[in-house]
Amino acid sequence: MNQSFQRRDVLRLAAAGAAVLCGGAATAQSNWPTKPVNMIVPFPAGGGTDAFARPLSGQFAKLTSQTLVIDNRGGAGGTLGASIASKAPADGYTLFMGAVHHAIAPSIYPKLDYDIEKDFVPLMLLANVPQVVVVNPKRVPAATIQEFIALVKRSPGKFNYGSAGAGTSHHLAGELFKIQTGTFITHIPYRGAGPALADLISGNVDLMFDGLGSSAQHIKSGRIKALMVAGAKRNPAFPDVPCAAEVGLPDYTVTTWYGLWTPKGTPADVQAKVVEDMKKSLASDELKAIWARNGSEIPNLTMAAYGGFVNSEIKRWAAVVKASGAKLE
Repeated sequence: MNQSFQRRDVLRLAAAGAAVLCGGAATAQSNWPTKPVNMIVPFPAGGGTDAFARPLSGQFAKLTSQTLVIDNRGGAGGTLGASIASKAPADGYTLFMGAVHHAIAPSIYPKLDYDIEKDFVPLMLLANVPQVVVVNPKRVPAATIQEFIALVKRSPGKFNYGSAGAGTSHHLAGELFKIQTGTFITHIPYRGAGPALADLISGNVDLMFDGLGSSAQHIKSGRIKALMVAGAKRNPAFPDVPCAAEVGLPDYTVTTWYGLWTPKGTPADVQAKVVEDMKKSLASDELKAIWARNGSEIPNLTMAAYGGFVNSEIKRWAAVVKASGAKLE
């Protein structure tokens, strides 16, 4: 057998092997999901994460004919659910819908038993909404953010704000607001934005630095009042609410973003199919309308680009934690 024939034979075998591998990947990609998918949401029902997770679940079911089960696992500022998700089987049937809080957690929780960058695969950014300063109008006699700041300065420590928990964006947004306005407001951590928002509406706390996703319907109903959007421009969903840049706080920009991860080790073809199906779901007119009502656009950030965004957010919030001296309470 000459060398030329051997080379041709080897090349044929290699090509055949590659075809088998590609065919296997294509089969896996086209078959997922073949059973219900569990999506761990690390906050109690009723918060901002749920405002996006539940409509997404419904649209995903229409697209794939499989159920996307919302598994609320609240506690420890979202880190309990993240810990549970990090230890789930890496087969594509457990997804994790985390948030900006998980970029803050590494700087404020001294002993996490997971690493958001090492134990998960970043899949995609699902929603990105500005935070808003909202008050209970019966407890806070202020019509504007300027009136509120003046009120707090006259009575330091009298007012309090609820958050989704220590180390969440609600908490850090409050601490950043205090730094930039020279005010003091007492922080009251809850086990999620849902319980905190319920207490704000009922009058047990004075205000929140909340994401528009969870506050929007209550602002529109008049149960709570929006004083300011935390950013450089007004939000189209609430055009009458001034932004931070307009009221003399140009550096006060805080967004609550929500993203999707899967445990490390999930097959690459399954990762790609998850992203494909989620993008199709987000492209539906139904979800576009819901996202707009919640003050969010449809992001286009997936895989490595999304991972880079998460890394930049970890660094950004580490600087805020250091400057504010924020800590677990």
